[in-house]
Amino acid sequence: METSVTIMGIVIAIIVAIPIYFSARSSAANKSKILNIKKKFNPTHPQDFDLTESQSNKTLTIDQKHRKFILMNFNPNQQESTYVDLRSVSSCKLVLTTDGNSDTILKIDFEFQEKETDKKITIPFYDFDDDRIKQISVYQDHMFAKKWLKIIQDSISR
Repeated sequence: METSVTIMGIVIAIIVAIPIYFSARSSAANKSKILNIKKKFNPTHPQDFDLTESQSNKTLTIDQKHRKFILMNFNPNQQESTYVDLRSVSSCKLVLTTDGNSDTILKIDFEFQEKETDKKITIPFYDFDDDRIKQISVYQDHMFAKKWLKIIQDSISR
């Protein structure tokens, strides 16, 4: 009886340990990617990016003191990172692209207006075609983008 309980305990421990191990390994890899991208845009002081948040394969980070912003998209289809110097922009807004027949959001973009020129910098944030869950994560991404829009606007107005 004790041998069977021990074997079952070991099997359960292995079943629990394997997903935890892979989750921790994935988390460490993502942190390493994020740090490398921060170093790419601020090689001497990557720790200056004082606020960093991730959700749905997207990571946003901001250096509020020096007013620098990076949006990292770790979407399996297209991995990219975009840097914006917030000192050179006058405003930021969210641009939603919806389906003409319904209120379905197809795209969410951050749009920055440069101070010196009339040029607009558009950074894609959400794309319906890249969304695996469809319309479930768009709500979460939209709320996340709104939260970061306020953070960006506060940093621009300093």
